Amino acid sequence: MFEILRQASASMWIIIGCSVVAVAVAVERAIALWGFTAGARRLADAVSRSLYRGDLEDARTQCDRSGSPAADLFLAALVPIRGAKQPPFERIAAAVERERQQVGLRLRRNLWILGTIGAIAPFVGLFGTVIGIMHAFRQIEQTGQGGFRVVAAGISEALIATAGGLAVGIAAVFLYNFLNVHVQKVAVQLRLLAEEYLEIVKETLPGLRGTADAVAARPAQEA
Repeated sequence: MFEILRQASASMWIIIGCSVVAVAVAVERAIALWGFTAGARRLADAVSRSLYRGDLEDARTQCDRSGSPAADLFLAALVPIRGAKQPPFERIAAAVERERQQVGLRLRRNLWILGTIGAIAPFVGLFGTVIGIMHAFRQIEQTGQGGFRVVAAGISEALIATAGGLAVGIAAVFLYNFLNVHVQKVAVQLRLLAEEYLEIVKETLPGLRGTADAVAARPAQEA
């Protein structure tokens, strides 16, 4: 292995760097997506129980304390209700939808890197192949001799780059497709969860507005 790396060209080192980046991105996305749906579901249940009790502050606290990326989605419907001028339900639903789109974008973060590496790694390997063959012919020109011994180093360099580029490209494309499909499934589940949550908000909205008005009026009465 060390002998292969010693003989590797600059293109091979680029391929090795791409492989390290691909693994890092795949691990980071896997950690971010692991348990996302289950965590969002638990938070939705906790917030829904608070809304049914009419406890708007507890619902907001549940979102603030949660480490789930979906917390901003549930919080988007709670912030307008607390305001003095409470908007209609359509504006609340629009705010939740905008936040859902933002969460979807965050779920897809850095996936483009895997797709890019999967696309360019084979071509970097092909570039190394061309350089290796050029080196082999240069050796023939300099020595004035042919034969396997003269061209072996250049051909070896070319084959290493080709194999490395294909291996990294195939792995990166596999990881990209796997994670992309998983993100799409999570996005669909998040959309369904947001729709369920909006139904609960619509059902409990009159009581929540009354609670918010009472909370807002309390300081004035105390004064």
